[in-house]
Amino acid sequence: MSAEGPKRRAAPLARASNGEEDEKLDLSLRPRLLSDFIGQERLKKVLGLSIQATRARGDVLDHVLLSGPPGLGKTSLAQIIARELGVNFRQTSGPTIERAGDLVALVADLNRGDVLFIDEIHRLAKPAEEILYPAMEDFTLHIMVGKGPGARAMPLAVKPFTLIGATTRSGMLSSPLRDRFGQHFHLEFYQPADLAEIVRRSAGLLKVAIDPAGAAELAARSRGTPRIANRLLRRVRDYAQVAGAATITPQIALGCLELLEIDTCGFDQMDRAILLAIIDKFAGGPVGVESLAAAIGEERDTIEEVYEPYLLQEGFIARTAKGRMATTRAYQHLGRTRQGSLL
Repeated sequence: MSAEGPKRRAAPLARASNGEEDEKLDLSLRPRLLSDFIGQERLKKVLGLSIQATRARGDVLDHVLLSGPPGLGKTSLAQIIARELGVNFRQTSGPTIERAGDLVALVADLNRGDVLFIDEIHRLAKPAEEILYPAMEDFTLHIMVGKGPGARAMPLAVKPFTLIGATTRSGMLSSPLRDRFGQHFHLEFYQPADLAEIVRRSAGLLKVAIDPAGAAELAARSRGTPRIANRLLRRVRDYAQVAGAATITPQIALGCLELLEIDTCGFDQMDRAILLAIIDKFAGGPVGVESLAAAIGEERDTIEEVYEPYLLQEGFIARTAKGRMATTRAYQHLGRTRQGSLL
């Protein structure tokens, strides 16, 4: 990665981690029950029915796959499901499970009905993934005993459990794994009205006074993502405190957002760097993601998982067989013509 790239010059403040305090605040702002979860109405309705029916039968909830861009509430939903069912919650992530034995130990330790949450499940190693197939279908683990020609699989029964997988890249899941999830929910970017309600709820939990118009301003620049809305709220809270403002008004919110270089579309420096690179360095595209990543000094996975989904959703870039292209909307937003000169 180039030391001169945009990422090194200035980290995107709206997404940057602000240390242990912010991580604790993130946890404190998460909804605890399905009724507290704002937005994703169709998902909540279907999931609520499944939970209610499962509890009435005294059964185990079918396995759940949650997909969508980062920051939309996949982990929160997994915790809510366990809480609503009244069962234990165990959490891990695909990259941390290095050996199949690690997953065997986790599954074997679960009680009936417990929730095992695997974040970034698309990054699960193949041997560990194959351990999951019989565990999800028949609640049986096949443990290899011995080595070489004499090795044999020994079945080990485990208590029925619910696996909840979360992924930002559902297309990278193998078909055998995807097909074993009985329920698949895709989380969409949030509407500004829902985000404004999330901001007001979080402000209440943080004991911060906020004007409805101030909440709306933050919501409009949060890229449809609750995590970003909450992080912006914390930065605006700091700004208001230093400015001696008792309430977050639209003027206070705008002052902080301008300082953070968050524009009217919610784009930060890295978003604009991506669009400008496509327009200026690659004549508007098409350009491959590897070339784009090298041009701006960012990791390919970060572009594809963090930045690109919203740019695609809002119509600022188009993804073609030959690569990424800037759209007319991107040119207009940056004040450029197709020739790359200023309007």
